[in-house]
Amino acid sequence: MPYIAIIGAGSWGTTLACLLSKKRFDVIIWAREKEIVDAINNKKENPLYLPNIKLPDDLIATDDIFEATKKARFIVNAVPTQHIRSVFISLQDKLNYETIIASASKGIEKGTLKTPSMILEELLDKEAYVLSGPTFALEVAQEKPTAVTISGKGEQERLLLQELFSTSYFRIYEHDDPIGAEIGGAIKNVIAIASGICDALELGNNARAALITRGLHEIMRLGKKMGAKEITFSGLSGLGDLFLTCTSTLSRNYTVGYRLGRGESFSEISTSMRAIAEGVETSVSAMELSKKLDIEMPITSEVYQVIYENKNPKQAAQDLMNRTLKPEFY
Repeated sequence: MPYIAIIGAGSWGTTLACLLSKKRFDVIIWAREKEIVDAINNKKENPLYLPNIKLPDDLIATDDIFEATKKARFIVNAVPTQHIRSVFISLQDKLNYETIIASASKGIEKGTLKTPSMILEELLDKEAYVLSGPTFALEVAQEKPTAVTISGKGEQERLLLQELFSTSYFRIYEHDDPIGAEIGGAIKNVIAIASGICDALELGNNARAALITRGLHEIMRLGKKMGAKEITFSGLSGLGDLFLTCTSTLSRNYTVGYRLGRGESFSEISTSMRAIAEGVETSVSAMELSKKLDIEMPITSEVYQVIYENKNPKQAAQDLMNRTLKPEFY
């Protein structure tokens, strides 16, 4: 059996570790917090990030990243995007050349404007494959039907990872556009914040449908400019992930937007959440990318202004509607 290391014990990392351990693979999960390591090892639960889910007896945890990765045939990154560099830099020149890297994080690093796979490839000098799609960790942990995609350049590695993750309730597709998958997974979180604002303001179903559709166009414009394939955005890591995140209260990003729309300040929201929504920091990187690549991303811009410039959400919505008229496709 392959030896699999999951790096990051948030809800998604714990869920993937649980899934793979149930398949009888030899799995270890790394967490920074000792209390999480102890809870997984002693109680077979992660009460902080995946409460009320019983973890397999064979799953073990450690806070020693070298112990977790020294024999790993597969390493799965589930660290929040803004912390990937600080976690994985210690593994430079430490991995076996046969080790396969997969990334399940979504976002764009502030400053460098790199996606998770780009960060990992820079640090580890290996291609990183991307696992992305419409997923709420809790539903996967409850074994509810889910479909995602694994993407990367190497066909043999994609097919291997497809088999590795697939179960009767977790269906994996594969394709060769990792940058498209990552841009879809990153920017959809920003659009989901806008969707939460829209619903909190009670702007209606018409408005939300338009917002999601135009949000998809922003994702496509950015992705294509970065070398992604247009068809990717009609798939699971594009439209599928966007639709899920924009329409459910299980989404942290949607919830942040909803609370902003109800009049709470971002500082109030951030202090009350254990894990801040990825879209908050991704909006900063997305704004920088839109300027750098000269791309119009009006929804992203309004979300950024609401969060970081204290713009009134109602005014943001009105400004989107009052933009200069133009063709739908440009």
